[in-house]
Amino acid sequence: MKVIAITNCVGSTVSREADYVIYTRAGAEISVASTKAYTTQLLCLYLLALKAGMERSTISKEEYEKSLAALESVPQKIEEILKNESAVQKLASHQFNKEKIFYIGRRFDSASCLESALKLKEVSYMHSEAFAAGELKHGPIALVDKSTLVVAIASDPELYEKTKSNVVQVKTRGAYTLVITQDGSEIFSDTADEIMKIPSIDSAFAPMLTIIPAQLFAYYCAVLRGNDPDKPRNLAKSVTVE
Repeated sequence: MKVIAITNCVGSTVSREADYVIYTRAGAEISVASTKAYTTQLLCLYLLALKAGMERSTISKEEYEKSLAALESVPQKIEEILKNESAVQKLASHQFNKEKIFYIGRRFDSASCLESALKLKEVSYMHSEAFAAGELKHGPIALVDKSTLVVAIASDPELYEKTKSNVVQVKTRGAYTLVITQDGSEIFSDTADEIMKIPSIDSAFAPMLTIIPAQLFAYYCAVLRGNDPDKPRNLAKSVTVE
């Protein structure tokens, strides 16, 4: 079998062992917790998928070019999100002592929730977990109470109503609720305690944007709790033993 490695580290073991290498070119990684390496890996995976789609004729040239244009707009849209950094810092200042933080989402957003919860526990040492929003009533909702912050990531307009229902369910049980969603969506305005909006983009590419507020939130919670977010306890940049 042929192996493709997607890595940021030129000359690393994986780049030497793989048959093909895609370098993310994210620049020097200073901290242990990965942020820009995560977004650049996503970008490379998108590009790989698009190229495969063209080669297999599963997407049209028009769809391909439209998707490339959307990806090229991502850096500018991330800059827009970073301009609203103070809002994330303010939220963290009110929530950094919560006992439990749960992230919920559907489809692509479910994967973003996993990364968001991981970042928060890595650098702030707060108890955070990610759940597929559709499974909320199958157990996880039993943990929700007034000491809980629930972050719903909702970037797909087709699933807004279902995610809104989840937000209502946790809110009635006392949780403080934050929704990370796309511009133009007012559907959560009457249910969520707080809303953070990302610039509009195709929902397939939204994970590259929704993760930014989550990463910032983890950073500020860590700082407010007196932790060094660059050097989390018990973690190393390179794991050399199983």
